[in-house]
Amino acid sequence: MRAIGLMSGTSMDGVDVALVETDGETIGGFGPTGYRAYSEDERALLRAALKEGAQLTDRTQRTPLLARAEALVTRAHAEAVELFLERNGLARGDIGVVGFHGQTVLHRPAIGLTVQIGDGEALRQRLGIPVVYDLRQADVAAGGQGAPLVPVFHRALAAQAALPRPLAVVNIGGVANVTLIGEDEALLAFDTGPGNALVDDWMGERTGARMDAGGTAAARGRPDEALVAWLMVHPFFAKPPPKSLDRNAFAFSIVGNVATEDGAATLTAFTARSIARAADFMRKPPVLWIVCGGGARNPELLRLLAHVTGAEVRTGEDIGWSSDFLEAQAFAYLAVRSLKGLPLTYPSTTGVKAPVTGGIVLA
Repeated sequence: MRAIGLMSGTSMDGVDVALVETDGETIGGFGPTGYRAYSEDERALLRAALKEGAQLTDRTQRTPLLARAEALVTRAHAEAVELFLERNGLARGDIGVVGFHGQTVLHRPAIGLTVQIGDGEALRQRLGIPVVYDLRQADVAAGGQGAPLVPVFHRALAAQAALPRPLAVVNIGGVANVTLIGEDEALLAFDTGPGNALVDDWMGERTGARMDAGGTAAARGRPDEALVAWLMVHPFFAKPPPKSLDRNAFAFSIVGNVATEDGAATLTAFTARSIARAADFMRKPPVLWIVCGGGARNPELLRLLAHVTGAEVRTGEDIGWSSDFLEAQAFAYLAVRSLKGLPLTYPSTTGVKAPVTGGIVLA
């Protein structure tokens, strides 16, 4: 089946689109990818929605601001798919399903609450293609963390590649998550801590830039090692997995009033150290770390990760994967699994008591 996956991550830079051929178990092939950027005004609305969403106590509640943001998210995703189909000469009838993650504005599984804005029914009506959305809720309702969702896709990718074990596949978006595959193929997955969110927010506050492009500011700065060590004492990092983290669990202001480069260096070092800590939960540490997501474009972050792990670090592109579109591809794959009632999450990935499928299917 040809499936389109859509992802708008915690970095809120735009909508990723990817086509995957899959039966929900094996991957038949990868098709083209696409991207629809958010404008500065759109990003401002999403940032405001993120702040307002933090106050929600009912996942169905929509304040006027959140309703505006939800309409934006739905429209942007529809436009992304329409442009993708046009550019690649595809008809709507060529696509079996669209996997629609939406935009997370709140994720607090400890209280059974996860909220992704985006109107799945409106998207289905506009596109005329079956849509699967709200993919985290079933896991949270069953007592799981609701994240990460991509490990089952990582396993399918790893099964096709001659990669050494133990293996770590890291996705560094706003929050970083890891899939650990042991020598016995045992699967363990969890959020490791902050990804790009802290340094992105820091650079936005200090310079107006959306990110530390290429890690250049961090590379010029001097990290506050004492602060990083203190941050690593936070109970989240010692907590056994499965576990997940809200984007706003840490704030960039923790670095204080320091030079821009030093703040970037400290926050980048914190991200690298927290990712490396994932190895503590394996019998043997990974011999290879594969980095995907926005963090794969940050050479300074990759350098620091290699330094603190003492292992080989490669990007998804280095082994023929798409670092930029891996999550969108994953949601295409997950949508097909949802259609077939196959599990999306497992006790070793989210802490749910038994394997759980998920997603609302709109045929």
